[in-house]
Amino acid sequence: MSTAPALDPTHTALLVMDYQPAILAFLPEDKDRNALLGRVEGAIADVRANGGTIAYVRAGFTEADWDAIPASNKSFAPLAQHRVMHHEEPATAIHERLAPQDGDIIVRKVRHGGISTTDLDQQLRGRGITTLVVSGISTGGVVLSTVVDAADRDYRLYVLSDGVADPDPEVHNVLLHRVLPSRAHIIDTTELHALLRAR
Repeated sequence: MSTAPALDPTHTALLVMDYQPAILAFLPEDKDRNALLGRVEGAIADVRANGGTIAYVRAGFTEADWDAIPASNKSFAPLAQHRVMHHEEPATAIHERLAPQDGDIIVRKVRHGGISTTDLDQQLRGRGITTLVVSGISTGGVVLSTVVDAADRDYRLYVLSDGVADPDPEVHNVLLHRVLPSRAHIIDTTELHALLRAR
């Protein structure tokens, strides 16, 4: 049983980050990918059923976004150079299995973190959200960047160990077991289900 504090859904948001076909394509094929989508699908349903908030973060670029990326940015300059991940491409849409509903938060980002180039923080605080449950791809990209940023903003944080993934298993494991626990409670989707009902 988890030792993490129970969740109050009225002050909790599940972050569903970078679950886009273009980004999912970097993960191992079919079975693992489908299982991951299924677990996050279940987490979304769980949080919704208990009255929590779902917040979607997606990566996507306009011409102006690409033009604003300096050549010195090691991660993003190649995307700008090759005009990759246009925000209107179907491959940058949120995966259809995890489709947003009316009332959900949806933001578009142009860097790794879910907060730094969006108004996500303002939208969450406007709804009284103080606790974030984090899911996303990849563990070494959006998950790490968002957790570090959100921790500095004093959110209570939970990372869904079976709702995050990375193309590099070693990076994933080191972050999940050695780095992220200093900032977040590490739980899985079964524990999430229990913590939503433990209050």
